[in-house]
Amino acid sequence: MAPPLSQDPLATEDALRLAVLLAGEVHAVRIDEGAMTLHALTPRGEARVTLHPDTRPERYLMRVREVLAGHAMGSPGGYPVHLRRWARSGHASPKSLQALLCLGEPEAVTAVSLSANLTHELAQRAWWAQPTAELARSMLGHAAVRRGDLGVQLARHLMEHLPFEEDADLAIASVEAIAAAGLLDMPMRERLWRAAASRPHYLIGWIAHDRASLPPRPAREPSPALVEAAATGDPLAHALLPWYAPAGQGLLHALALAVEKPPTHAAVYRALDLVGQCFASAAPVTAAACGAEAQALVLLRGVARTRAEPILTRTTAVGPLMRRHLAPVLMPVLQALQTLRGTP
Repeated sequence: MAPPLSQDPLATEDALRLAVLLAGEVHAVRIDEGAMTLHALTPRGEARVTLHPDTRPERYLMRVREVLAGHAMGSPGGYPVHLRRWARSGHASPKSLQALLCLGEPEAVTAVSLSANLTHELAQRAWWAQPTAELARSMLGHAAVRRGDLGVQLARHLMEHLPFEEDADLAIASVEAIAAAGLLDMPMRERLWRAAASRPHYLIGWIAHDRASLPPRPAREPSPALVEAAATGDPLAHALLPWYAPAGQGLLHALALAVEKPPTHAAVYRALDLVGQCFASAAPVTAAACGAEAQALVLLRGVARTRAEPILTRTTAVGPLMRRHLAPVLMPVLQALQTLRGTP
């Protein structure tokens, strides 16, 4: 249900200033609840209205939002609950997006960021209203945003915020959003690679969407017999040879880092699925193939989250304790990756 209508008017000064503001064109509204200040984005720039509550701040802000909703949507009861659910699911109509930005409601701005009808201009207004990592991740999923100047700005914001993101799964989502948008420039890649030494879960999002740009590692020298076998079409040699190259060694190194220390259940699932995806092309190799590298390919091709589910569904542990529980699953994967890297 929508919150009950407030029967009390705003303070005279606030009501007058809001009326003057809303008589003109308003692109977006945000409310600084701590400072009790309403900010409005207009064609002439930013306008501010300092609020003068005559009751509890939260009650007074409800009145302010009732005025905003009444003007923007004809809904004096505030942001309707049914609309919250509809908009949050990404189904907000093009006509309602502009109105949603004028409610002073964080939830409404999030709904705009999720809409399939989001334009670059509306995204810029939403970002002014709510410059958060959550919004940046959502809006980078839109082609219209990625193509514009805002896309680079959002990617940079996520990169700057990344060291302060305590939630490992959100950190992975941020890297994934940047990589999926194709906005990992060389400085970003270098920063992420350095950071991955202590926070290897960053690599999960990178591997998922931009693995071709991973830093290469020194190549392994294949034996003449392996090279000759690959040239004659031998499926095993053909599957093995790319992993000897600098790019293959770089991907193996990144996968090993990601699998060695996943911090959460979600990170484990993502890392294991990625391993299986990266080795899916090794299909010609069969379990009957001989040799340590052949067996490593067979094992890695079959890796998936299902291997960890029986353990993780029985524990809420995370971090080192979780990884100890998962040792029977993670250690064989790491050993197989080490085999292909040529390390003992």
